[in-house]
Amino acid sequence: MVGFCCCRYTKFGGPVHRRPVEDIAFSVARFIQNNGSFVNYYMYHGGTNFGREAAGLFITTSYDYDAPLDEYGLPNEPKYGHLRDLHKIIKLVEPALVSSYPTVTRLGKNQEAYVFRSKSGLCASFLSNYDPKNSVKVAFQNHQYDLLPWSISILPDCKNVAYNTAKVISKGPQIKMTPVVGGFSWQSYIEETPTSSESEMTTAKHLWEQLNVTRDSSDYLWYMTEVKIASNEGFLKNGKYPTLTVCSAGHVLHVFVNGQFSGTVYGELSNPNVTYTGNVKLAAGINKISLLSVAVGLPNVGTHYERWNAGVLGPVTLSGLNKGTRDLTKHKWSYKVGLKGELVSLNTIMGSSSVDWDASSLAIKKPVTWYKAKFNEPKGNDPLALDMSNMGKGQIWINGKGLGRHWPAYTARGSCGGCSYAGTYSETKCQTNCGQPSQRWYHIPRSWLRPTGNLVVVFEEWGGDPTKISLLRRTY
Repeated sequence: MVGFCCCRYTKFGGPVHRRPVEDIAFSVARFIQNNGSFVNYYMYHGGTNFGREAAGLFITTSYDYDAPLDEYGLPNEPKYGHLRDLHKIIKLVEPALVSSYPTVTRLGKNQEAYVFRSKSGLCASFLSNYDPKNSVKVAFQNHQYDLLPWSISILPDCKNVAYNTAKVISKGPQIKMTPVVGGFSWQSYIEETPTSSESEMTTAKHLWEQLNVTRDSSDYLWYMTEVKIASNEGFLKNGKYPTLTVCSAGHVLHVFVNGQFSGTVYGELSNPNVTYTGNVKLAAGINKISLLSVAVGLPNVGTHYERWNAGVLGPVTLSGLNKGTRDLTKHKWSYKVGLKGELVSLNTIMGSSSVDWDASSLAIKKPVTWYKAKFNEPKGNDPLALDMSNMGKGQIWINGKGLGRHWPAYTARGSCGGCSYAGTYSETKCQTNCGQPSQRWYHIPRSWLRPTGNLVVVFEEWGGDPTKISLLRRTY
């Protein structure tokens, strides 16, 4: 048995990987001609990591893997059709394959023939060209055959070519995303920024690791402290505000000073650690610093990954004061797990009625804001999705069920460009989507929907435009 990886997982900030079907077919045929008997695709049917169950750090909701059947259950052409045709040919020549070991003949420097013969006279052959650049003409059993680069031709009767791995004939219809007529009527609610003076807070004179506090009950943990500024501080007169530096083990950090948003930093899969450095507008007296630390999945690979930390671990410093730099790391810190919106279940119909939503002056491009709308299920059976390309980062729910984390503002970076099917496949080959959201569309299972009155709730951390969220059909 051998497993073939169609592609690679997609991470936020990373490109979408594609593996050409010609190369997959070549690998499968090469395995079969060498007496292989069982092929396992990873993945053959793509999937979706709903809620907060993505398969590791910074991994997207989509687990499509460029599979022959996509995460919506539709054929991914031409990959599906070309592999289907390969399976049919292998099934056709199965009697010869299981009757003997192949006779292998060299046809050239990088070319071979594998011939299977049964005692009853059945014959099947595989003509292989391992040259990744050049087509060749070979002679086999008194006939001439043209072999494309990096390809295998299958002859079910040892005479006529019925299939070539590099020649895609069955292309099938192409999938498209079609907007559903009518948009959403959104309402907004701005998440309250907590302060260290709230009575239910847990406090300590040091910084706590995030996952030990949240126990993965939420992506979010607030770190809060207070800073007293004397009235004679020089920056109050010259306007050169102090610099706040926060070192965090990741994965995302939003900084608020006196309830006002100050900035954001975020890491990536290869280095989730982040450092925020920015000037903060402080006033004489007590100033409240609130840090919203955000986890983006849990580590699942690497040496001792169970010991990897998350959250604000310090140091946290404030520089540019009369006495230089003040270390806030050993200050009294208060902690709050999760968001108020999570606590009151704003993602549900019952919970969403517990706060006052604003429909008249919709908050657009505001950080830490909740949005809700209702919609009716579109008629038909076509798979559905949300287009989140104009949002920043956060989470989505449909009728209280988590659709997943969205992060379209973290656009893909990589080595996108030309993609040749020929040659050994690697993770850096055939990357796509650079400069675009790593994931744009979010699959909505129809089984989650009712005919009318479906509730969609979005929590937006960075600030996006919900009026541009659209409901789509995935069709041919």
